[in-house]
Amino acid sequence: MLTVNDPQFRPYGRVLKLDLAAFEAAIKKVELPKDGTMYEPSTPAFEALPLFTELQDKIFGELPIEFGHCSGRNHKLNAVEYHRSSEVDIAATDLYLMLGKQQDIDPATFHYETKRIETFFVPAGTAVELYATTLHFAPCSAGPDAEFRCGVVLPKGTNEPIKETTRGAGEDRLLFANNKWLIAHAESGLEKDGAFVGLVGENLTR
Repeated sequence: MLTVNDPQFRPYGRVLKLDLAAFEAAIKKVELPKDGTMYEPSTPAFEALPLFTELQDKIFGELPIEFGHCSGRNHKLNAVEYHRSSEVDIAATDLYLMLGKQQDIDPATFHYETKRIETFFVPAGTAVELYATTLHFAPCSAGPDAEFRCGVVLPKGTNEPIKETTRGAGEDRLLFANNKWLIAHAESGLEKDGAFVGLVGENLTR
């Protein structure tokens, strides 16, 4: 199994050297659902930490950011998304990231073959920057019954609802939320929420 410390991770992102102790203590206080995952784009307790200012100034070049989390239990790929910006993920527990490359999306159909996905182990206490061209979605748990807790840092406003829900052609069909282009698998159930279904192949399980 590949890890984010292996050379194969370099096309997707980089490991960041940050003091994560206060964040790890804060996210442990978050109550998680018994099943499935939760996503909170902006968490006041995280944004009050010195880490928030460091991320905003040093990683995002002083752009306004939001610091939330994606946590719960998950073992499926279900979809891939990308942004016009990097995303920082901070693993407070062991977890896995299923990653792909935007360059491998078919430019004619905007389909993506799931066989191209690579899975990387992220040890607890590790922060990674995922580049803008890296396809990703919710992290996967490190064990059958294990929960995952992952901080998520993005430019402010990312994942907020879009104003226009009737999409046009081409890449415009993939726009699912602010700064969020998404390709769903038919098994994900996301089509009912307006997602573009274009993942071809197995809905991968970790």
